[in-house]
Amino acid sequence: MISAEGNQSSGVTFILLGFSEYGNLQVPLFLVFLTIYMVTVLGNLGMIVIIRINPKLHTPMYYFLSHLSFVDFCYSTTVTPKLLENLIVEDRTISFMGCIMQFSFVCIFAVAETFMLAVMAYDRFVAICNPLLYTVVMSPKLCASLVVIPYAWGIFCSLTLTWFLMGLSICGSNILNNFFCEFSVIMSVSCYAPYIIQVLFLIIVIFDEVSSLIIILTTYILIFVTILRMPSPGGRQKAFSTCASHLTAITIFHGTVLFLYCVPNSKNSWLIVKVGSVFYTVIIPMLNPLIYSLRNKDVKESVRKLMAHPT
Repeated sequence: MISAEGNQSSGVTFILLGFSEYGNLQVPLFLVFLTIYMVTVLGNLGMIVIIRINPKLHTPMYYFLSHLSFVDFCYSTTVTPKLLENLIVEDRTISFMGCIMQFSFVCIFAVAETFMLAVMAYDRFVAICNPLLYTVVMSPKLCASLVVIPYAWGIFCSLTLTWFLMGLSICGSNILNNFFCEFSVIMSVSCYAPYIIQVLFLIIVIFDEVSSLIIILTTYILIFVTILRMPSPGGRQKAFSTCASHLTAITIFHGTVLFLYCVPNSKNSWLIVKVGSVFYTVIIPMLNPLIYSLRNKDVKESVRKLMAHPT
């Protein structure tokens, strides 16, 4: 049991419960998550390198994809190493400041990914609905601005919530029933949950999810209308194929987020929350480069050339 008031919270040490209740599965889980993390790192950094070295991929679509890969790499790296450490050592502690910092970075990259996917939807909208004006509309200046906005908004959301979390008074149990420091577990060990921070968190989550989905749904409705009006079946198939990878990534990411926020708040829901959290912090960053590489001829061709001529 601990008790910390106000700015004394900085001396508090938490215990990340993680998957410690499954004692016999610690080593297998470690090997599974280590493999996933290695694939995530190689997949996302490899995607960035391939896009940078291949002039054919120097287009707005791949520019945004390289930033999505960067976000996924950072997102996974913020969470997975600590998860791996806690699976093989008995000391599962994390300091209050370490916990807040982890939450802060998770928030930045989660928000950035949400809106990066929306930016990529807008890019597909311009490419399919206004192909003749694509290079004019998607100028380097606009592309840079569209990339800066998700990062800037993610940093703003993170700093806002972090500022309030820093002022929390921690008391009672110091056990966090998850494998990383997310908002609800931090709030669960506070002496009281200030109404303003709960409302603020809810507003940010709802705004981010709803606004990004509105952008995505609007652009794809217009895309589908345009595709259906195409006279050539080959043109329709090509247009659909350029959207398939992005639609898959959107469905997995937003489907997981919406599922997590629809889980009823009860003692039995913690396992579901953990599994869902694993999916969107560990699995999705691994899946995205696989989705875009397996369904993309240009990326597959670049990989083959790189493997054939590594120098």
